[in-house]
Amino acid sequence: MSWLTLPVDLLSKYLGLFTDVWLTLVFGFLIVPAVFGVPFGIHKYYIKILLSIFEWTTLQMELKAKEKNNQLYKHYTSGIIVKVPDSTLKQEIQDLRCSAGCLSLDPRLELADVFVFCRKALENIIDDDVTKRFSAQKLENWNLLTRSNHNFRYINLKLLALWILGVLIRYGVLLPFRVTVAVTGIFLFVVLSTVVGLIPCTKTYLSDKVHLMGYRLCVRSLTGIITYHNRENKPKNDGICVANHTTPIDGIVLANDHCYSLVGQLHGGLLGLIQRAMVKSSPHMWFERAEVKDRRLVAKRLRDHVADENKHPVLIFPEGTCVNNTSVMMFRKGSFEIGCTVYPAAIKYDPRFGDAFWNSSKFGLVGYLLRMMSSWAIVCSVWYLPPMNRKEGEDAMQFANRVKAAIAAQGGLVDLIWDAGLKRTKVKDTFKEEQQQLYSKILLGDHEYQNHPES
Repeated sequence: MSWLTLPVDLLSKYLGLFTDVWLTLVFGFLIVPAVFGVPFGIHKYYIKILLSIFEWTTLQMELKAKEKNNQLYKHYTSGIIVKVPDSTLKQEIQDLRCSAGCLSLDPRLELADVFVFCRKALENIIDDDVTKRFSAQKLENWNLLTRSNHNFRYINLKLLALWILGVLIRYGVLLPFRVTVAVTGIFLFVVLSTVVGLIPCTKTYLSDKVHLMGYRLCVRSLTGIITYHNRENKPKNDGICVANHTTPIDGIVLANDHCYSLVGQLHGGLLGLIQRAMVKSSPHMWFERAEVKDRRLVAKRLRDHVADENKHPVLIFPEGTCVNNTSVMMFRKGSFEIGCTVYPAAIKYDPRFGDAFWNSSKFGLVGYLLRMMSSWAIVCSVWYLPPMNRKEGEDAMQFANRVKAAIAAQGGLVDLIWDAGLKRTKVKDTFKEEQQQLYSKILLGDHEYQNHPES
């Protein structure tokens, strides 16, 4: 009966060999280098190979389209319609009346003025500046990750085979490697943070090393390729670091290069376990659900934290929700009322290798992380901007807008005045009343409007 045991012995032998090779690759090439912060330098070659493949796939689809006398569909990246950004409501009404010729330019009611508001309404319906910020960016070239565009009728057998090969590589090789690194990293981080928290003497050095190790392992689990610019402007312990918000891993991207104190709501489950382990070894600020709504309590704890120079700078994302990395939306003013130095940071992701945006209304956190881990890579650039302080006579909202404009300019993002809370709520009545007041001011004239502001 020895012939029956032969397949079992061979299977055990090959499984053991596979396990040894797997663990050697994971620990030798991913986990150990991440712990010590030693890069291999192969990422740039990996990116070059991917870009070459993407360009070749696009060329193949263009050739297929030419055979059918067609062109590839390309998404509009600069808006569907042309808007005049610097024109005021008064100028638009005057231009309309001038074009009509028979209308008076005097400040009085003209029924034709309604066409200005109709045009603005249609512009926003066709090309809305707000809602399109909460959906994934559209790519001009296919990155072998999605079939959600109009060019797949031009895919040939070679491209289909390449896509199948990509699926096998991403889900059969990359995903298992990344999950293994993520699970190992979370386990080590929770255990070591708890151990460091039990040390009675000073533990800042050990805590920093444990946190950096944990963040580096998280970045490796996503094949994160991050380029940091202007490191001389990295945040110091006397202020707050603010950045634009695209994904839950924004904090990991920044903390991979520098230690921060994080602020947020205390959760349950695995995330709550990690939060409790973190706060044992480092002064993070977690609030209970009821405390988050107490703005005075939050502001007091932030002021007390910033006043202590032995604590790390606080990391805050003032937008309050994730935006698709094409724009920066309104910053909440609470972070800018503390009266300390603000260190802006701009984060820009490259969507060609994987979409980092978290559409929380469409994907849960676990599903989103699986999509991230099954993408090619997470490639991004981080710019540290010079520190900024509140000017004399400048209120918190004006200061927030100035910081937001600097981040948008550095990251190549659109600077929007809209509140990112519109992702889940309706437009406030104050925005409608503001347009009504502007029109009333035009009809009454500046001097008369000041005497009758209730109009």
